[in-house]
This record gives sequence, C-alpha cells and structure tokens, in this order.
Amino acid sequence: MNLNIVAVVAGLVMLLTWVSGASAADAEDRIAKRLMDAVPGLKVTSVRESEAAGLYEVQSNNGDTIYTTADGVYLLTGDLLKITDSGIANVSEASRAGQRKEQMAAFAGKGVITYPAKGEQKAVIDVFTDIDCPYCRKMHDEVPQLNDYGITVNYYGFPRSGPGTPSFTKYVSVWCAEDQQEAMDAAKGGKSVPQKSCDNPVEEQYRLGGQVGVTGTPAILLEDGNMVRGYVPARNLAEGLGIL
Repeated sequence: MNLNIVAVVAGLVMLLTWVSGASAADAEDRIAKRLMDAVPGLKVTSVRESEAAGLYEVQSNNGDTIYTTADGVYLLTGDLLKITDSGIANVSEASRAGQRKEQMAAFAGKGVITYPAKGEQKAVIDVFTDIDCPYCRKMHDEVPQLNDYGITVNYYGFPRSGPGTPSFTKYVSVWCAEDQQEAMDAAKGGKSVPQKSCDNPVEEQYRLGGQVGVTGTPAILLEDGNMVRGYVPARNLAEGLGIL
C-alpha cells in the first residue's frame, strides 16, 4: 500500500477516535447538567456509557443507578440485566460492586472494630452493624465461628436511627471504650456499657454506609465489593466465600 494512503488512513482513524471521545464527553456533560437541573439537590457523581448500546449509566449522591439516553431526555431506573450463556447477569450490581470496592478502599478502614481471623486469614468481611439490631446480635454471636473459619470481621458503625439518637450514642460509647471488643460484646449481649464520648469515626462510617448503599443491618461487604444484605449463618457465609 502507498505510504501516503497509509498516512491518510491513520490520520482518519485518529480523527474518528478523537471525535468519538469528544462526543461521549459532551453527552456525559449534557446528561449530568440536565439531570441536576431537573432534580433539585441531585448531585451526579459519574456518567459513562453502559454495556447496552445507546444508554448511559448515571451514579448520583442518592446511591441509585439511573440509565438515560444520550440526550438526557428519557430515563430508566432499576437494574440492567443481561442474558449470557450461563444465565442472566445483573450488570447494574456488578457496576455497583466495583464502585463500593473503590469507596471502601478510599475510606481505608478508618476506625473499624476488628475481630481478626484465627490462624491463617482466608477472607475479610466489612460489616455495617447496629448494636440494637436483633439480627446483628445474632450474627455477632457467630463471629467467633467466622474467626475460626479464617474470616476477619471488621465492624463499621451504622446505627439505623441516625446521629443524635440513643442507639448512636451507644455505638460511640463502645468505640470510645478502653477495650472496644469487650464493650461491643457486652452491648451486643444486651448489657449496658458506660457512656463515653471522644473523637470518633462513627458518623463518618454511618455516612459511608449510605454512600455504598446500606439500607438495613447487618450489611456485609465482601472483598470484591458485593454486598450481602441481612443475616447469614456463619457456615453458609463461609461456604459462599469458598472457604468450606
């Protein structure tokens, strides 16, 4: 092939790539602006092309996933599903898992109350918990069993009643205790713990829970960013993690 023709073709490819990238960026900016103008208080955190041709995936400060056309006029809410050779895959949940993983990594485990694995650590779970939640207490009873399986449990505070409530104050008292594990064990067992106050990350953890989509407790985040909602027996959880 003539070298001049090769140069022209290469130039056209580069131009088309640039135009495509610029068009996508324009569409993303247009979608973000249109949504934030239409919904007071909404903050769009990311816009990107979805796997489904013609649809853009939008993430916002309320934690919901929205799908929109390139012009930002037509919207879809709910999960995007995909038919694969092995069944139906939840595209939206896979995307959320990736984002959760990034958010948890950015938080870097600040102020977690940790129950480490016994012996070799085979898995780590991050659990958003409420001391007064019955199923959180049921799960806490099985933390020693999880530790025996080689699973480290990191507790993040998520008192469902929110800041300024007795349940929230109780979690702060546990966090501020000299022996956090002892205080947590007592509180989860329905015993009172001395009320204490100190600089603590409980409210930050509570906000983090909202950002990663926690709506109830216990909420168990796996290392790949997937979330298990609600109580799961220790053995079942270990089996799900591929440990047993």
